[in-house]
Amino acid sequence: MKIQTRATASFSLVEIAVALGITAFCLLAISGLLPVGEQTNRNATSQTAAINVLDAVIADMRATPNALTTSTQYHLTFGSSQTLYFDGVGRFAGSPTPTSRYQLNVTYPAGSGLTKAPTYITLKVTWPAQANPANASGSVEMFAAIDRH
Repeated sequence: MKIQTRATASFSLVEIAVALGITAFCLLAISGLLPVGEQTNRNATSQTAAINVLDAVIADMRATPNALTTSTQYHLTFGSSQTLYFDGVGRFAGSPTPTSRYQLNVTYPAGSGLTKAPTYITLKVTWPAQANPANASGSVEMFAAIDRH
């Protein structure tokens, strides 16, 4: 009489070890991408806030009546290069404070504001605010032409 043994379906120890190795490699790769994603998100947030600062300043300059030489909200004098400071959410700080995050440099190219010509303005937002703009960790620059005549 022959004894029948049943073969049970199962994974071998080698197959389980290979599967665990592949899973560990994939988890390691995903966890390595997390800091990159966080840095990208931080950069995007900073750039968005800087662009919002530029947008607000340009809107203020465009809304300034022709008879005035200083903008109403940020007190920018047309034709005079100035530096302004903003906090982390884009609120105007005026002068550098411990909460200042962004530095806005407003410059006027030569010949800007001539009679019957638009006023040309170069605006550059850099962060952090206390850094020299040449050594800033991030920046957004914009060139604008405002017709004030």
